[in-house]
Amino acid sequence: MNRQKLAGVITMALLLPLWSSPVEAVYHADSDTGIDALDYIENEHRQAKANRLTPEQEKLLSDAKAMEKNLRYPVDPKKAAPVAFEGEELTYDERDGSFMAKGKVDILQMDAHRFQGEMITGNTKTQDVSIPDKAHILQMTPGEVRVTLDGYDVNYNYGLKTGTMGQAIGKAGSHYITGKRFEFYPDHIVVYDGTETRCSAKSPDYHLAASKIVLYPNDRVEMDNVRFYLKHMKILQKKHYVNDKLGGQNGGQPSFPRIGYNDDDGMWLKWHLDQDLGNHVQANEHLHVTKKDGWRSNYDVTYAHAGLRSGITYGHFEDGDEHWIKREPSWVTSFDHRLGHSHFHYGLDTEYGRWYGDGVHSTHTYGGVRLSYDPIKWSRNTLYLGTGYDMTHESYDDSNVHGARFDAVLTRDIDLRWAAYVGYHYSKKNEENSLFNYDTDDFSKKAEGGFSYRVDDNNRLVVGTRYDLDHSEWNHVDYYWYHSMHCAELVLRYKSMDNSWNVRLQFTPW
Repeated sequence: MNRQKLAGVITMALLLPLWSSPVEAVYHADSDTGIDALDYIENEHRQAKANRLTPEQEKLLSDAKAMEKNLRYPVDPKKAAPVAFEGEELTYDERDGSFMAKGKVDILQMDAHRFQGEMITGNTKTQDVSIPDKAHILQMTPGEVRVTLDGYDVNYNYGLKTGTMGQAIGKAGSHYITGKRFEFYPDHIVVYDGTETRCSAKSPDYHLAASKIVLYPNDRVEMDNVRFYLKHMKILQKKHYVNDKLGGQNGGQPSFPRIGYNDDDGMWLKWHLDQDLGNHVQANEHLHVTKKDGWRSNYDVTYAHAGLRSGITYGHFEDGDEHWIKREPSWVTSFDHRLGHSHFHYGLDTEYGRWYGDGVHSTHTYGGVRLSYDPIKWSRNTLYLGTGYDMTHESYDDSNVHGARFDAVLTRDIDLRWAAYVGYHYSKKNEENSLFNYDTDDFSKKAEGGFSYRVDDNNRLVVGTRYDLDHSEWNHVDYYWYHSMHCAELVLRYKSMDNSWNVRLQFTPW
């Protein structure tokens, strides 16, 4: 279990140091056997599937390339891309550049824009296009968000790349969007009285509705008067919402509740909520309710900017072995930075506050330094290396634990079905020399390994293991079944060494 459990305040410091990948994590495994080493492989496969072109998109790119080959003169990059018109009936006035097309009209712009309708008017000199009735718009322009929309009353200037569309439904990037009015600009899209989701069902399992949605491709989404829905039930409302992780940790989709069951807690519910307080300050609520223990939530107010995260956190925290502690509260800080233009990263972590667990109160003081190297890739393998030094003091028994740690993890993306990992981890800190057993193994040296097998698009089997090298015995052998249910995923986990079960249901991506 990693230190990101501290209400999201501390960055990943132990298992896989400072991941660096062109694919950001939208999928996260829950594990204490290291199978989260496979997360980035899984994310790459999901991203590849999401980016797969439809036949319509492939045809547009092919037509645009063919159009470029047939040009008789070079294209001026400062001017709008050339346009071709097709229809059953075409009229054109050379004097003022106006045109009209009727009957299965297709307008192709060489930068991979396509406009289709039964009647289209426009002007080649002012570079305007107007579709008064039903219209279909497709955009595959390199460097811009992919757009597929069906709507009405289109007015678009293909030179300025600005325009409007009424009562439309479709997709922008990975976001399924509806709206009463769309406005198009070169760097963003505005939707009025719209909905947004990453669930492709006609009746989405979850969606957001807002009076105004501003989508900045590959950057963020801003919304006004937002309502969060599960099916048709409104579960949350915010006056303003900003999601600045359009390719980030939650894949551009806000957090929705997760529900599950395990032998220790019984039924449980988890939900992360956040609220911007301004000036890089955010309030976070990590709601966690269990049938056995009731309310086990935690909260924090955190400042985050330029690699620095610092804030105060309060509440209950659980690690992968179902060990609990309570912070009453704690001040937690972390800092991450790249060393110049090198492949090395370093990090600093501190915590000072009151801990409570197993009937013991203690002032907990922690400090740590981290050093890691960019992932080393060759063939289908990736190697992650990191090291650090930790210092922990407890006031309850005046104990001190100082020592180094080292982490090495190797993953292999074998093919579209198989992936595997193996890792070695060392930490001076363990349960024998620590006051609290939270986030701490009962041994210092461990080996982890496992594999993933994709049965089909909807089912994946995973095995994760942990071996105690100090005592030469298996500590964990866990089995997982991931079952995709369109816009949600069911995860079944069996911990064979404990003969215990864990089931969870969560929306995807999460």
